[in-house]
Amino acid sequence: MPPKITNLTAWQQAELLMQPAFIRVVDNIRKLLDVSDWKGTYQDVLIWPPDTSAETKASVTRLLQELETATPEKTLEIREALAHLPMPHPGYHLCLQRQQQQVSIDLWELCYQVCFLNYSYLSNDAVEVDTSLIDETGDVDWNALDAKTKKLVEQVFANLPN
Repeated sequence: MPPKITNLTAWQQAELLMQPAFIRVVDNIRKLLDVSDWKGTYQDVLIWPPDTSAETKASVTRLLQELETATPEKTLEIREALAHLPMPHPGYHLCLQRQQQQVSIDLWELCYQVCFLNYSYLSNDAVEVDTSLIDETGDVDWNALDAKTKKLVEQVFANLPN
């Protein structure tokens, strides 16, 4: 799930870091895939809140599809129904495959680990931006960002099944 950001300063810092972090994550993955026997593909996915039933997912998906062609009156009715249902957020996964092994890695979760201190997708606590990735002028510290991203991506590859 997206991190919980509780103040404007943290929001602005996260906005500053997320795009560069994402680009660095993808670039470091590419470099490691070049020298690995894993094959990687990228896939857009929907991330649902935990404990969302298959039935609820199907209902939300059906309503979202109906919304695309609904009349203005029906649109209001559908939006009201959707307001009371859990909504997915877009995700982006790296799907790794080697022989019969398959691993899926949530790239946004990896970016959150880069940008925030002690980030855990299991926690619903507010996150704290890793300000060591921001220099004294308030800009991205590119060397620190590169180093942290490289380390985290290398850890992901080191933890892949043998």
